[in-house]
Amino acid sequence: MKNNIVVVDKEKYKVINVSLIMPLSTEELKILPYLNTLFPKTDLFFEITKEKVTIYLREIDLKLFKDKVKELIKMYNLSPVENVFVQIINSIEAIKSYGLKGKKRLYVDYDKERKVKQRKQKEIRRGKFYYALDHNFSRKNNLFPLEYTNKIICGDSEEILKKLPDNCVDLIFTSPPYNFGLEYETHKDEVKWNEYFDKLFAIFKECIRVLKFGGRIVVNVQPLFSDYIPIHHIISNFFMNNKLIWKGEILWDKHNYNCKYTAWGSWKSPSNPYLKYTWEFLEVFCKGDLKHRGDITKADITADEFKKWVYAKWDIAPEKDMNKWGHPAMFPEELTKRVIKMFSFENDVILDPFNGVGTTTKVAKELNRKFLGIDISEEYCKKAEERLMIMGQELVDSKDEIKSGNRSKSNKESKSRALPLFDNVENDKS
Repeated sequence: MKNNIVVVDKEKYKVINVSLIMPLSTEELKILPYLNTLFPKTDLFFEITKEKVTIYLREIDLKLFKDKVKELIKMYNLSPVENVFVQIINSIEAIKSYGLKGKKRLYVDYDKERKVKQRKQKEIRRGKFYYALDHNFSRKNNLFPLEYTNKIICGDSEEILKKLPDNCVDLIFTSPPYNFGLEYETHKDEVKWNEYFDKLFAIFKECIRVLKFGGRIVVNVQPLFSDYIPIHHIISNFFMNNKLIWKGEILWDKHNYNCKYTAWGSWKSPSNPYLKYTWEFLEVFCKGDLKHRGDITKADITADEFKKWVYAKWDIAPEKDMNKWGHPAMFPEELTKRVIKMFSFENDVILDPFNGVGTTTKVAKELNRKFLGIDISEEYCKKAEERLMIMGQELVDSKDEIKSGNRSKSNKESKSRALPLFDNVENDKS
């Protein structure tokens, strides 16, 4: 037996032992064997001794099991609270790690991939990410320059990124400016599409260059449905053509149902129905390798977060503070938190080349990552810096509350702690 797993008739089972405080009643001795007939042995079965009931558990529809037990308890006039089945159900419910298959909980091998014979050879024959195999990326990663660490820089991302060395950023998370007339602060976002993509891809080429081997790029994008321009596909094709590996796609469902049924389309007619979307896309790409190497002790994602977030449909409400920060297309901090914790380690370098008012840099700082945020708007950069300063002051205030009982600190020391923790906004002079 290892980790309470045994093999019986070539099947693996999780073993649970329920110790008996008193001998089983005649009724209980009738019900337990009967339960063995109600459920397949490949799901679960029981063995009985004078000292214990042993449960051999592979998978179970727990609701169905509890319903059947309840019926039998009633049929045999057993006490609903003082019987061995209460102990059995409590023991099963105490197991918090399991997989799901339909209505059943899976307790054995639920966290292992389906075994495939000669997997590596088959992947080669099948052409796994064939489009990215002939890349010429260097595997040598470089340190991120200290002078750009934890900075907000105002300027043209393409030009600023050119100053960084190759292979120095762990994760890039960004949402490029939308091209359909949102009122951005200092520049017109309504440009010709060819010009838009030429500039966007020039910046993304620099992003690819500065990304580490094994690093990730995650792009939040909403297609221009009204003009039938699938921006997410266009951007994905760009990255694939530039030899990045498509790791996956996350649906960010905002549950925003404000769009009218006849917007840009027909009503109650197959003539030209307009499809309504309540979600945006996060396209995830890797450079050179699907695996991002790092110190596993610096992985701060919890087991519950991991199990929830690997299901690539995230229900997160839109950002509510866009008016407060004066930006028309902010993504929420929860979205940023999930991306950063899912795809990077603590102390990794996070880059946002379209940093806006600084959601990425704020959350990166909160999660103990290094960061660089770049934006063309000086006003946005100031707001991004302000958010970092507020966060820093809140941290100081929190520490002051913890130490509020200590009155020996001088007024000078207290004022020193209250100074802004960040002085990072720089204007690119090149």
